Amino acid sequence: MPLRLPPALRLSPRYAPYALLAPFLVLFVVFGLFPLLFSLYLAFHSWEPTSGLGAMHWVGLDNFSFALQDEWFWKSLRNTAWLAIASGVPQHLVAIPLATFLHLAFKRWRNAMVGAYFLPYITSSVAIAILFSSLFSTDYGLINLAIAAVRELPLLGHLMPQAAVDWLNDPDALKPAISMIVFWRYVGFNVVLYLAALQTIPPDLYEAATMDGASRLQQFFHITLPSLRPMIFFGVTLSVIGGLQLFEEPFILTGGKGGSDQAGMSAAVYLYRNAFDFNDFGAASAMSWLLFLIVAALTWLTNRAFRPKDRS
Repeated sequence: MPLRLPPALRLSPRYAPYALLAPFLVLFVVFGLFPLLFSLYLAFHSWEPTSGLGAMHWVGLDNFSFALQDEWFWKSLRNTAWLAIASGVPQHLVAIPLATFLHLAFKRWRNAMVGAYFLPYITSSVAIAILFSSLFSTDYGLINLAIAAVRELPLLGHLMPQAAVDWLNDPDALKPAISMIVFWRYVGFNVVLYLAALQTIPPDLYEAATMDGASRLQQFFHITLPSLRPMIFFGVTLSVIGGLQLFEEPFILTGGKGGSDQAGMSAAVYLYRNAFDFNDFGAASAMSWLLFLIVAALTWLTNRAFRPKDRS
C-alpha cells in the first residue's frame, strides 16, 4: 500500500516547481551570486581580511587606478595573451584535421581512440604537475633527451639547442613549456567537439561531391570546414575564455610564484597572489573585473568574426 502524506504536508501543484528549484537557487545564491556581488563591492574598498569585515573602507576607483598603473598586472596580461595564442591556435589547427581523420579512418575503434585523446582533459592537475616536472627536467627529462637525440641527426641537428634547456627556470623556455602542457591537455577536448560536429554532416554531400570529381582535400575545404563553422566558433570562444583565465598549469609548474622573471605569471595567478600572498583583496577584485571586461570584449569580437556575412 503506497504511503500517503497528510493533507497538511502535501504540496500544491502550483508551488511544486518552486519547491523543486529551491535547493538549486539557494546554492546558486550562496556560492555563485553572493561571491560575485561581494567581489564587485570589494573592488571599491580596501580590506585587510585578517582584521574582519569592519576593517573595510571605501576607496572608490583607487583599486582600478592602481591596477591600470601596475606593471606586473600588465606583464601578467601580456603573458596570458602569449600563452593563450601559443596554446590555443595549435589546438584547433591540430584538432580539426585529427577529428576528420578519426571520423574517416576509424569506425569500430573510434570511441577508444577518442577516449585516449580525451584522457588528458580529465587527468588530475597534481598528476600533470608530477608528469611534466619530470619531462621538463634539465638533466634527465625525456624532452631534453629527445632534443639531444635529434641533435645527432645530420640535417636537423643544427636546428636544435646545443645544450640542455632549463625549461622551468629559463624565462624564454618557461612560456613554451606551459603552452605545451595546455595544448596537450585540451587538444583532445576540441577533437571530441569537432568529431561530434562531423557526425552531423549529411553523407549525401560527400557522395555528391565525389560524383562531381571533388578530391578529399577539396571536400575538406568546401564541405567539412564550412559545416564545422558553428562548432569552430564554439571551440574558439571556449579557448579565448579559458586562455585568458589560465591558472592551473602556470600555477603548478611555477609553484604559484610565476617563475623566473615572472615569465609564467598569468593574470589569474597574479590575481591569486594579490589576494592571498599580498593580502590586497580590493586590488585583486578590481583586476578580476578588468579581466572580465577583457574576456567579454574578446568574446564579442570572436562572435563578430564568426558571424555569417549575410547578417547585419
